[in-house]
Amino acid sequence: MSTSALYPGTFDPITNGHQDLIRRAASIFERVVVAIAANPSKAPLFSLEERVALARAVLSDIPNVEVRGYSGLTVKFAEEHGLDVMVRGLRAVSDFEFEFQLATMSRQIAGHVETVFLTPTEQFSFISSSMVREIALLGGDVSRFVHPVVEAALCRRRDAAGGK
Repeated sequence: MSTSALYPGTFDPITNGHQDLIRRAASIFERVVVAIAANPSKAPLFSLEERVALARAVLSDIPNVEVRGYSGLTVKFAEEHGLDVMVRGLRAVSDFEFEFQLATMSRQIAGHVETVFLTPTEQFSFISSSMVREIALLGGDVSRFVHPVVEAALCRRRDAAGGK
C-alpha cells in the first residue's frame, strides 16, 4: 500500500481548488509531492520558479506536502521519486474524458503508477487557473479564488503589463 502520492499540474497559478485537493490528499497519504510542470508549450504567465515559490508559500502550513518543479514525463518523475499513486482532480464531467485518457496512457508507460481521482469541494468546482488569470489580468477581483499571496502576484503581473 502506497503512503506517498504525486499531484502534478502546471499550477499557473495555484488556486483555492488546487489547494483544496492537495489538503484532502494530504489527509489521505503520508506524503504528497506537488509536482509543477515546466510545460512551456502552454506559455505560462508565471515562470516555473515563480509557480513553485507561490505553491510553497500557499502550502507551507501542511507538513507532509512538498513542492517540486520538473520537466519531462510525469510518470517518469513519479518513478524517479518512488511515487506510485498520482492524484488528479475532476471538476466536471468535461474533465473526465481527458483525465481518463491521461490515466490510461500513464498506465501504459508505467503500469505500477495508479491514478486516483478526487473531486473538489463544490465551492471550488468551477475554478480554473486560466479563468483566474484572465479575470486578474482584466482587473477583476480574484480574492475568492486564490490565496492572498497569489492574488498579490497576479496584481503585480497585471500592473507590470499596464493593466487596470
